[in-house]
Amino acid sequence: MKISPIIEVAELFKLHKNTDLILVDAGNGKNAKSNYENEHLEGAIFIGLDTHLATVESNPANGGRHPLPDIKDFARTLSSMGISKHSHVVIYDDKNGSNAAARFWWMLRAVGHEKVQVLNGGLSEAKRNHFPLSAKTEPVKTIAETYPVENWELLIAPIDEVEAVSTDPDHIVIDVRDAERYAGITEPIDLVAGHIPGAINIPFTENLDNNGLFLNPKELKMKYEQRFNHINPENIIVHCGSGVTACHTLLAIAYAGLHIPKLYVGSWSEWSRNNKKIETGNR
Repeated sequence: MKISPIIEVAELFKLHKNTDLILVDAGNGKNAKSNYENEHLEGAIFIGLDTHLATVESNPANGGRHPLPDIKDFARTLSSMGISKHSHVVIYDDKNGSNAAARFWWMLRAVGHEKVQVLNGGLSEAKRNHFPLSAKTEPVKTIAETYPVENWELLIAPIDEVEAVSTDPDHIVIDVRDAERYAGITEPIDLVAGHIPGAINIPFTENLDNNGLFLNPKELKMKYEQRFNHINPENIIVHCGSGVTACHTLLAIAYAGLHIPKLYVGSWSEWSRNNKKIETGNR
């Protein structure tokens, strides 16, 4: 039976003591591990974006700032966390699921793991609802058998494909960065400002309401169906700065009950370093 990709805090309270539940604090940034060690949801184990969910290269021109790890390495990471095919994995972060939690969700779905959910509202919503917190080291039950994977099963678009279809009317390239980065007004992270020619801008923040919670599935479905305009999901490519927050939009699309489009993992961090055409302004 399929489960929603989003779980509410009230539901997590009911599952908290289940033996097959693996609660994961997905961190990003230089203080992610220390933040976890100071305070996390009771029972949660840690996974880091740069250390477990990406293989960071010295030159982001080769795959962007957060390229996917080798799939066999990822399989070993899952086993080391005690995650088997039967585990119920719930992930949260401190950014409303928009960062490492969404990336880990996508990666699990991309290896065929169905029983995985992201906590709506993340750490702040759990704290607001008085979910128990801890600062102790949580036990991890590692698994001897490596998680069985062969390939990434969700669709991925390489840079050459993005370039070939970005202005094709039968395709859509979605840039989920904020409007000022898309327009080329500012670029706080990468070397060049602007966006991929032909890409449309749907900031990932629009997936959330004023309280930092996901819009309901009906609203999300209406929103994205209008923008997709009957384009085949296999012809839709979603990207961001480095292939992380794009996963928040893929999560929202899945929550809406729609087919998950392609992810351009390298995203703007790769595109902007490879002498590709760049546009500025709004469309």
